[in-house]
Amino acid sequence: MPRLARKESCTKVYHVILRGNNRQKIFLDEQDYKKFIKEIEKTKEKYKYELYAYCLMTNHVHLVVYDKNDMLSKIIQSIAVSYSGYFSKKYEKVGHLFQNRFLSKEVETREYLMQVCRYVHQNPVKAKISRVNNYNWSSFNEYIYGEKIVSTKMLLSLFRKYKTRSTKKF
Repeated sequence: MPRLARKESCTKVYHVILRGNNRQKIFLDEQDYKKFIKEIEKTKEKYKYELYAYCLMTNHVHLVVYDKNDMLSKIIQSIAVSYSGYFSKKYEKVGHLFQNRFLSKEVETREYLMQVCRYVHQNPVKAKISRVNNYNWSSFNEYIYGEKIVSTKMLLSLFRKYKTRSTKKF
């Protein structure tokens, strides 16, 4: 039976989740997290998408992506295949690193964009790993201290027109 096609978002914004196969850890050390972020940077350059939020947890990843060119499957496939190859080689593993296809949920409203980005950033808190501002592997601090790989303007504009005030509200 063929797979169902993914629903397309009218806003072209998606909440994407990649989970380790059998909920296994996909990041075992700091170098692994850094490698995954490098893969995001490479795909951003290649596919010209915007990233509004991310959080890398030990066994799964959350991304909030603005995919203006309708390349979401290619983007995630590129990240996943490259990172899986790195992980398999480094840890001498065989088989699938990621469970099934990636999950994607359409983000259709500004309110939901704010909620999903808040949810993504709160993952370390819910897992009782860290406070939001102390967690190294999410985009939260890019909203406070400046962009690196995340486009912060859209989300901050939903809080206020002026960045200094919107950063405090965020």
